[in-house]
Amino acid sequence: MLEALACAKINLSLDITGLLPDGYHELETVMQSIALCDRLVFFSRPQGIELQTDSTLIPAGPENLVYRAAELLQRVTGCRQGVHIFLFKNIPVAAGLGGGSADAAATLAALNQLWFLGLSREELLVLAARLGADVPFCLEGGTVLARGKGELLTPLKPLPPLGVVLVTPPLAVSTAQIYREYDRLLPGVHPDTPAMVAAIERQDITAVAALLGNILEPVTASLYPQVSAVKEALKAAGALGVVMSGSGPTVLGLCRDEGEARRVAGRLDPRLGHVFYTRFCSYAIHLQ
Repeated sequence: MLEALACAKINLSLDITGLLPDGYHELETVMQSIALCDRLVFFSRPQGIELQTDSTLIPAGPENLVYRAAELLQRVTGCRQGVHIFLFKNIPVAAGLGGGSADAAATLAALNQLWFLGLSREELLVLAARLGADVPFCLEGGTVLARGKGELLTPLKPLPPLGVVLVTPPLAVSTAQIYREYDRLLPGVHPDTPAMVAAIERQDITAVAALLGNILEPVTASLYPQVSAVKEALKAAGALGVVMSGSGPTVLGLCRDEGEARRVAGRLDPRLGHVFYTRFCSYAIHLQ
């Protein structure tokens, strides 16, 4: 038996710099692991893959990234062992926090150990990229600049355990729909990624807060006005800086520590959506 904690991610800065030859959007994004985690428990079995989850919002079959990660490992390595996986969801679904990607990354790391596969970090990263754009980061974690589809990772100087308030309005946002709408509209203001990276290297938290930016935010907000309402509420509650994460709808408010995040969260109207607070962390997966 092996247990894994899979950390959610947030985007401190997200930009689209062009289109890749295969038609995917070329990204430039500063990503950060946070201590909000899903929990996965793995039991070895002679054969087959079985997945159970406590959430009615996600499938428990081959459509799930956890199942696909296990299946990919079997196919690539020729491993004949099986696994029974229990997935306990804490990360909101379809919220821009990379929950499915985090679970897939944790599955790759855990089964590499449980099945004694001996795959290197580089080999796992290649497999992670085959599962989704955020999965490589969710395998690495910390504070990272990601480019390409999200698979080209440059570790940055780790940020301290800053507090973060997360507000997820009761919406299910389709990432594919947001990118289609982005392609249809004129691009908005691009975030200043080099300035964000420089601020992180200086550990200048005030500058990091001021430079939070997401090229997709105006697109999502045009379809879901709740995003703008949440941003204004977080600013009024005292967050240092506010930005939408990923394709949304979760909006994050940056705070100097977890205590301040708790106080900001307490000032928010719970009718805005799912309100919770956590902190930055320097890892993506914890195996035990």
